[in-house]
Amino acid sequence: MKICCATGNPGKLREFQLAGRLLGIDIEPLADIKAIPPPEETGATFEENARLKAVCYSAFAPGPIFADDSGLEVDALGGAPGVYSARYAGEHASDAANNQLLLDRLASAASRAARFVCVIAVAEKGIVTATFRGTVEGEILHAARGPAGFGYDPLFFYPPLNASFGELDDHVKFGISHRGNALRAMLQYLSHGRR
Repeated sequence: MKICCATGNPGKLREFQLAGRLLGIDIEPLADIKAIPPPEETGATFEENARLKAVCYSAFAPGPIFADDSGLEVDALGGAPGVYSARYAGEHASDAANNQLLLDRLASAASRAARFVCVIAVAEKGIVTATFRGTVEGEILHAARGPAGFGYDPLFFYPPLNASFGELDDHVKFGISHRGNALRAMLQYLSHGRR
């Protein structure tokens, strides 16, 4: 089975393709995605933004395509950065800038509980056919740990493994991550021919 993936984020694409290999499904990036004007992410939720992206990019895909919206929700910040995770410190902000702003805003927080959220939307010819949500609970460290992953991974501590996502290899991370959970649900759905 093959399905097209709508992401220009190399970190996400790497995780999605690893998952596909583990589950026996060929996940291909949408050809020339960088040449396609991205939709404005005006949604108030991860699901709304995932749907916007899937519908937009489905016009350029030969069959079903999936898009995701994902990010970090921190309880002490009222769920922020949320849908603004990639641009928390401003449009085109670097991971380092986003991480530093998060640490600054949590400096006096009593609780550092947080979760990663991923919502995947599958669309074909402009119609969303299904959505899938994955989460993983953890807490925000006081300083980055580990060179792996991307985004907020080095700050996201996962207590069951006593490690940050930045300290986990891709296979271990996929087994527990928000993106892995959402993707497994989508691939199970597709493998049962329900699209």
